[in-house]
Amino acid sequence: MTLMPSCSMPVSLTRAAYPSGRAREPAPGGAPGAGALGCGVADRRMQVPPNCDLTLGMVCLDKPEPGVTVWEMPADERFANPAGLVQGGFLAAFCDSAMGASSVTYAQGRKVFSANAEIKVSFLGPVRPGGTLTCTARVVSGGSRIAFIEAEVADDGGRLVAKASSTYVYTPRD
Repeated sequence: MTLMPSCSMPVSLTRAAYPSGRAREPAPGGAPGAGALGCGVADRRMQVPPNCDLTLGMVCLDKPEPGVTVWEMPADERFANPAGLVQGGFLAAFCDSAMGASSVTYAQGRKVFSANAEIKVSFLGPVRPGGTLTCTARVVSGGSRIAFIEAEVADDGGRLVAKASSTYVYTPRD
């Protein structure tokens, strides 16, 4: 299976190599960072994939066009609140990572940092641990300095469980 981390180059990985089901190849020199997963990101100020994605088991499945990304994340029992449901902050982080990646693909080769200026998440239904969540993020509108992005999270049954929107600000990465 070809999985895509938070960068634009596909990387073949096996899920059995990482506890969350996600494999990770070491960066040059054995340290995590910009060289991880062969992403070709030469900027040492960036870590690809970010630790948040690795910790939560997020995997980018597809980047069908600039500004659109599709991700998956396990609805892991470690993310459950006292009521036994996946805590909303984990869903918000999932949306944020997916929308951030969409903002970067929308920049189409420009060397930029993309920072979240604000985020709104609506939780539409409970998420019980078990199964896999899918998040599709899409740039709705954007230009050279900002992008407005929306995301939808669905469970294994295709049930919409969360929607999010966010504004990302681009700054040059010189």
